[in-house]
Amino acid sequence: MATVSKHAAASLGRTIRQVIVGDSVRPSVRRASWRHLVAASVLLLAGCSHAPAPPPPEAHVSVVTVQSQAVPIVTELPGRVNAYRTADVRPQVNGIILRRLFIEGSEVKKGQQLYQIDPAPYQAAYDSAVAAQASARSLAERYKPLAESNAVSKQDYDNAVAARLQADAAVETAHINLVYTKVLSPISGRIGRSLITEGALVTANQATALATVQELEPIYVDVTQPASTLLRLQREAAAGLLKQSETGKPQVRVRLEDGTDYAHTGTLEFSEVTVDQGTGSVTLRALMPNPQRILLPGMFVREEIDEGVRQDAVLAPQQGVSHNQKGEPVALIVDRDGTVAQRVLTTDRAVGDQWLVTSGLTPGDRVIVEGLQSARPGAKVVAEEYKRTADESGASEAAAAATTATGRPSATAKTTAE
Repeated sequence: MATVSKHAAASLGRTIRQVIVGDSVRPSVRRASWRHLVAASVLLLAGCSHAPAPPPPEAHVSVVTVQSQAVPIVTELPGRVNAYRTADVRPQVNGIILRRLFIEGSEVKKGQQLYQIDPAPYQAAYDSAVAAQASARSLAERYKPLAESNAVSKQDYDNAVAARLQADAAVETAHINLVYTKVLSPISGRIGRSLITEGALVTANQATALATVQELEPIYVDVTQPASTLLRLQREAAAGLLKQSETGKPQVRVRLEDGTDYAHTGTLEFSEVTVDQGTGSVTLRALMPNPQRILLPGMFVREEIDEGVRQDAVLAPQQGVSHNQKGEPVALIVDRDGTVAQRVLTTDRAVGDQWLVTSGLTPGDRVIVEGLQSARPGAKVVAEEYKRTADESGASEAAAAATTATGRPSATAKTTAE
């Protein structure tokens, strides 16, 4: 093509000279020169238009080479704190409240007196019942020898014995009502605010409670998760992957709402769960010690469950994983010959700023994390290992140090990584 172009250019030059000096050229030669000029121009333009274009330069991308490693698996679940036991204090007799005998928000013991209801009418009823009991007992005792000697009828003696028994029951009832004028705590725990004051009239078994006592040691932490999470935890517990307590139950930790770790570990209870038919979720209940009463009912916490250490796990950086039109996670990798290929992944969960990949990647694969816009499947690229910045390196080292020391990423490491 280059040779044709050179000949056409030379011919075109001769023709132009002939046309320019056309005064000495015959008209027939001049017309032939013009035709030759047009043909040479077309040939020259055709030769130039078919010149091969230079190949585009190969794109440069940054990659992360994934490796297999041991990864501690920690499941973090949001939950609420609930009291171990809750008891509403209600009066069992009618009367006027004379005294409140506790400090609001304090610890009370089971059987401790909380309120005093006016006992005067119940004391009088008790005294009257005791007097009636003495009269009935005396009558029955007098009728006994008389009935044996047939001085009185057997029916009269039986009626006297029955009256004595009724008097005994009346005394017991009056004594119970008199005792109920002292409103006692049904359980040990922390009592809340009093909903009534001295001088208030209360009735037996009223709807409004006088106060509420909650047992806070130990205490429950309830989390709501899909039933699939419960099934996975049960399988892992049966396989021995979960860290067990001395009682053989999975251990859990709690992170408080301000981000600090709770000092005590608890146990996960699988027996106290129900499945919500509408949402398909279950409530996982953990039992936590609470000696300092730090955990309070209604408090929001995050529960962490150690699911063991997964060996030969493959972690992929989140910035190198996207999703296709089907919603499947995909990643672009660079083969040994520099060709880009797309892989469909199966991910389990996020571990810091990486995905735990269960299928789709093998150790040694190079995942593209920068230059994704210029990388297309099948294209040739120049791959360079991704270099972390100082901030990223510091966050990674902090997370690794926290994981080594505690077996799990710390709150600071997680926050920095995320």
